[in-house]
Amino acid sequence: MAKITIGRPEDKARLLQTIVLGFSADPMARWASPDPAVYLDRRVEFFDAFGGAAFDHGTAFVADDGAAVATWLPPGVEADGERMAAIMDEQTPEHRKAEMDALFAKMAEFHLEEPHWYLPLIAADPARQGEGLGTALMEAAIRRIDADGRPAYLESSNPRNISLYERFGFQRIGEIRTETSPVQTPMVRRGRA
Repeated sequence: MAKITIGRPEDKARLLQTIVLGFSADPMARWASPDPAVYLDRRVEFFDAFGGAAFDHGTAFVADDGAAVATWLPPGVEADGERMAAIMDEQTPEHRKAEMDALFAKMAEFHLEEPHWYLPLIAADPARQGEGLGTALMEAAIRRIDADGRPAYLESSNPRNISLYERFGFQRIGEIRTETSPVQTPMVRRGRA
C-alpha cells in the first residue's frame, strides 16, 4: 500500500523531476516538446508553471516519497499561464507554435468557470508504474475534494489514463485537439455535497 504525504515547497524541485520522468512518453508532452534533450533539460520549468503552485497550497499529493506525484490546484489557485506561454514559446518547435496557441485556447474553452479543483499533473516514475500509485493519489485527493464539496476538472493527455479518472467519477465533456496534436480529453467530476 502506497504511503501518501503532502509535498512541501522545499521538496518541489525533486518531486517535479518525477513528473518529468512520468510524462517522458506522454503523447501531448512529447508532441509539445519532441526533442529529448530539450524535454529533459527544460520541461521541469513548464511543469512548475503548470502545477507547481500546489506545493505552496498543501495540495501536492506524493506517493512513496516521490515515486508518484499529483499536483492539484485548489479553487482560486491557477497555473501561471503567462510563464507557461513564455516557456512554450522558447521550447516549442517553430512550425508548431500556432497550433500550440490554438490548443491552449481550446483548453480554456472547457475549463470550468465556477470555483473548482484542477489537476494539471499526475505522474509516476516509469520504474514504478503499474503499482497502483495513481489510484492511491486519486483516493487521497478525492477525499480532500469531497470534503470541500466543489467540482474537479482535468484534461487527460493520455488515453490510457481515462479509465482511472472514470473510476473516480470523472466524466468526459469533449475533446481537445488541433490538426496534428494528440487528443486531450477534458473531464469533470461534479461536486459532492
